[in-house]
Amino acid sequence: ELPVRFKQELQNEEVKEGKQVKLTCELSKAGTPVKWMKGDTVLHASEKYEFKQSGAVAELIIRDVKAMDS
Repeated sequence: ELPVRFKQELQNEEVKEGKQVKLTCELSKAGTPVKWMKGDTVLHASEKYEFKQSGAVAELIIRDVKAMDS
């Protein structure tokens, strides 16, 4: 079986503090589980982070963006 690869990698986004941002990536295989991380820290769904996945497209929504989220 071929390894899963990014068809569309994350793009840098600029957003003002206090707003929300959506980061999107596309994988080579639909339904592949995605683990979102910031450095070595795994992100978990919360009021701040929301995860969505439809087929091969995975999204991370970050609410109330702060400078430390960069």
